[in-house]
Amino acid sequence: MDRFVSYFKTFSLWELWQGLSVTFRNFFRKPVTVYYPEEKTPQSSRFRGLHALRRYPNGEERCIACKLCEAVCPALAITIDSTVGEDGTRRTARYDIDLFKCIYCGFCEEACPVDAIVETRLHEYHMETPGENIMTKDKLLAVGDKYEAMISADKAADAKYR
Repeated sequence: MDRFVSYFKTFSLWELWQGLSVTFRNFFRKPVTVYYPEEKTPQSSRFRGLHALRRYPNGEERCIACKLCEAVCPALAITIDSTVGEDGTRRTARYDIDLFKCIYCGFCEEACPVDAIVETRLHEYHMETPGENIMTKDKLLAVGDKYEAMISADKAADAKYR
């Protein structure tokens, strides 16, 4: 009997009809398509995109050049050089992130004891000339200054999970 069923399924193209039944079932359903540039899907506050360096409310930069983010980076994308500030504290002279090397894992953000480096929800950026992939300290601070309200809101939304 099994042999007969096997021959019947082979000659009647049973698998083809099963596949077409799935196609016909979904043919009349409403499509779920997002037209990206015009419509955007909602993002989580935990999305990891472009990096930013934050400042304290008084305008002083948060980074204390502890180099924990550089040490924990698995892609070796972060380069930090430190110097001593006028007030005797250690500060960063150079803070570079190579975006081509970065794997956006978020380890740098987790390792930072003062929340100086964060990954924002920005993902729509591009590079047109060679060397734009290196985010210098000035660029990172500019991103942090521009999007501080969004960064603070995301940190507050995520605070109850930390």
